[in-house]
Amino acid sequence: MNLKKIFTTGLLTLLPLAITIYVFYLVFTFLDNLLSTIIIRLFGFEFQGIGFIGGILLIMLVGFIASNIIGKRLIGLGDTILQRLPLARGIYSSAKQIIDAFTVQGQNAFQKVVLLEYPRKGLYVLGFVTGSSKGEIQDKTREETLNIFIPTTPNPTSGMLILAPRHEVTELSMTIDEGMKVIVSGGLVSPPGKSETELKEPESLPAD
Repeated sequence: MNLKKIFTTGLLTLLPLAITIYVFYLVFTFLDNLLSTIIIRLFGFEFQGIGFIGGILLIMLVGFIASNIIGKRLIGLGDTILQRLPLARGIYSSAKQIIDAFTVQGQNAFQKVVLLEYPRKGLYVLGFVTGSSKGEIQDKTREETLNIFIPTTPNPTSGMLILAPRHEVTELSMTIDEGMKVIVSGGLVSPPGKSETELKEPESLPAD
């Protein structure tokens, strides 16, 4: 029994939950301290749990605002402002990239999960097809190439772009979400293989 592997697997399994709980704890604690101070000054008594209630209401309010056209424009304006602030820009951009990488919005940029022999024959990397090469890039290559993003482990928001000939790319049946889990876990979490009877006809790689 590999205790190190078991411990690492358990840690990676609990880490997303722990981060989520910690973020909620920070938000609710901040709101609890802020709102409790306001209530004590206005009414003279302490309201236990006001931070939790306030946090839920705040999340619902932001979700409601973000669900309509005017709200999306306001959020877009706020996003632009934060992207230009020297101190907040780095933190905000990094957090947004990490969140986008694990949401449908961010994963829509990826079309297929593929295997590519890199950096030499016999070694393979997992990548995500973002489309076919266009314009000058395609004009100056001898073969039809695909744009493949090769993410790093365990942070998939960074990586490199590889332009690979279509015939050298091996398409996988796993979903984008499953491929992302393999990257983040460093290969510890991997979807089970599918038999020929279970394997559906895959969609073709993007064409020009």
